[in-house]
Amino acid sequence: MTVKRPSYRGRLQAAIVDWAGTTVDYGCQAPTAVLRDLFSERRVPVSNSEIRQYMGLLKVDQIRAICSIPRVSAAWCEVYGRAPSEADVQTLFQDFIPRQISCLDRYSDLIPGVAETMARLRDRGIKVGTTTGYTRPMLEILVAKAALQGYRPDSNVCPEDVGAGRPMPWMCYENAIRLKVQPLEAFVKIGDTVSDVQEGLNAGMWTIAVTVTGNEVGLTEPEWKALDDAERQSRVAEARCRLAAAGAHYVVDSVADCEAVLDKIDSRLREGDAP
Repeated sequence: MTVKRPSYRGRLQAAIVDWAGTTVDYGCQAPTAVLRDLFSERRVPVSNSEIRQYMGLLKVDQIRAICSIPRVSAAWCEVYGRAPSEADVQTLFQDFIPRQISCLDRYSDLIPGVAETMARLRDRGIKVGTTTGYTRPMLEILVAKAALQGYRPDSNVCPEDVGAGRPMPWMCYENAIRLKVQPLEAFVKIGDTVSDVQEGLNAGMWTIAVTVTGNEVGLTEPEWKALDDAERQSRVAEARCRLAAAGAHYVVDSVADCEAVLDKIDSRLREGDAP
């Protein structure tokens, strides 16, 4: 006889939160700028939209995905007489690493409301872990800068720790182990990219996607504030559509807007619902 585990009816116990575009770096600017320069220097310019559609992946995976875009591959072939190879991907990635590290400190400011929101999550008894598409040295820069601004997650996991990045769920699982929290239904994954959503879903967690401060809108805070209301509504609607289509359970403007959603998830859990 098959015995089914009883449905979890407790509260949320942990949040797994992304970095760039979610808690720091309003609009997820740092990797976009570096990747744009890398390809431009090789006489194969890529657009922000081509870069951003793969944001959230481990950076070598993102570079590989950009190179596989038919337009980019064709442009590379025009310049070099062949499609980009894995060796080209690795060369681009090795060039990316020091450039990203050198500029990350300038893109490490907390997004407004993050520190206060995370403090309130702790008041709710929620532990905080993080995942990222950055390497460990890059992540450590963000962790140190965030601590100076009052944000200190309980666990910080990067792809090297588990052997693969998003959309695989391994970073989420490692956070669960480090935080000593189970079941996975007691987690919520919060991020600003399609790959964040996929990571959370693959891990069996609730997912909240962020629009205004993140990759899908892709604007700095001054750029966002300079838009008129109609343009803001249009951009958010497009971002919401993409993130909802990826399967996000909920979509909000920023991390500061998550608490009402956490209440909804707690209510659904009490009723025996699951992600």
